[in-house]
Amino acid sequence: MEPVHESTSSHTSKTAAFVLFVAVLLAFVVETQVTQYLQTTLGYKQPYFIFYIVHSCFLLSFPIHLVYVLLKTKYALRPLLTGLKFALTAQMTLWSSGRSSFSIRGVSTAKLVVPIICGTAFYNLPALLWFIAVPLASITDVTAIWNANAFFAYIFSVKLLGVQWGTLRLFAVSIAILGVLTVVYGGTTVLSPHSKLVEADLANSPAPFVGDMLTLVASLLYGLYQVLYKRYIALPSVAELTDDSGRYRQLPDWADNIIDDEIAAALHSEDIVYPPPFGLHANLITATIGLCTLVVFWIPIPLLHYYQIESFRLPPNASTVMAIAGIAMSGVVFNAGFMVGYNLSEPGGLSDLRDEFI
Repeated sequence: MEPVHESTSSHTSKTAAFVLFVAVLLAFVVETQVTQYLQTTLGYKQPYFIFYIVHSCFLLSFPIHLVYVLLKTKYALRPLLTGLKFALTAQMTLWSSGRSSFSIRGVSTAKLVVPIICGTAFYNLPALLWFIAVPLASITDVTAIWNANAFFAYIFSVKLLGVQWGTLRLFAVSIAILGVLTVVYGGTTVLSPHSKLVEADLANSPAPFVGDMLTLVASLLYGLYQVLYKRYIALPSVAELTDDSGRYRQLPDWADNIIDDEIAAALHSEDIVYPPPFGLHANLITATIGLCTLVVFWIPIPLLHYYQIESFRLPPNASTVMAIAGIAMSGVVFNAGFMVGYNLSEPGGLSDLRDEFI
C-alpha cells in the first residue's frame, strides 16, 4: 500500500517558499526588462502577439514538472494522473450546487471547457494590459504599480474570503496605495538611462499616464484573480474539504457522507497519489491556461490585423526571436511560480511568503 504523503514540514515549506520567491522575483525582472527592450529598442511593438506566444508557452509547465516528479520520486505516472483527476472532480463537486452524486472517476471534458475558457480569459486580461503598458511607461512605474496586486488581493480577500483585517496589514495596504498614487501622479522615470533609445522613446511617448493606468487596472484585476483562484481553484487539503472557514464553499448536505467515504477510500488506494506532489496541481492549471490560450486566443490576431489595430508581422531577425524566447521562458517561471505560491499562502501570493523571512 502506497503511503499518503503528509503536509510539507515547516522547514521544508519555508525553504521551498524562499527558493520560489527568489525565482519568481528574478523571472519578473527579466520578463519586464526584456519586454521593454523588445518593444522599444528593437521596435517590435506587437503586444498581443507577444502575449499570445508567452502565455501559450505556459503549456510546458505541467509536462516539465511531471517529468521531474517521475524522475525524482517513487511515484508512477498513472497514480499521479489519477490523483489529479480526483482533485479536479472534488473541485467540480464544490462548484456544483445541484449534483446528487460524486464519483472519483472524474468529470466530463465538456463540463470543464466553460470554466477553463472563462478562467483563462480572466487570467489573460491583466497580462495583456501589462504587455500593452510596458512600452508606454517606464519600468519603474510598471514594476511599482503591478506589484501592488498583492495589496489589492488582500483587500478583496476581506470581502470574498472573510479574512479579518490586521492592523499591520491594513497599514501596509494604506502605504502601498499611497505609493502607487505617488508613482502614477508623480511622473515617470526611466530605470535604465544608459539606453538612449529607450529613454528617447519613452520621453517622446504621449501616453506614459495611459501606460500607468493600464498597469493599475491590470494590477487590480490580477489581485482579484488571486482571490478567486484561492477560493475556487487552489487545491484544498483533506481537512479543508470539510472546513467551515469560508474559504471554500461548504458541501451540500447530501454530500457529507458520500464525499467522506470516497476520499477515505481513495486516499488508501495504491492507485492514487493525493494530494498531488508539491506544485503539480498548480502547474496543471497553468498548463491548462497555456493550452486554452494556444487553441482559442489566436482568433483575435487576424482580426487585429484586418482592422489595422495591430498589423501582424513575424520577428524580423534572430535578436527579436531570442528576446521573445527570453520573455516566454521567464514568463513561464514567473506565472508557474506564482500559481504555486497561491497554494502556499494567503491571497497576495508570494508577497506574503516574503514575510516569513523578515
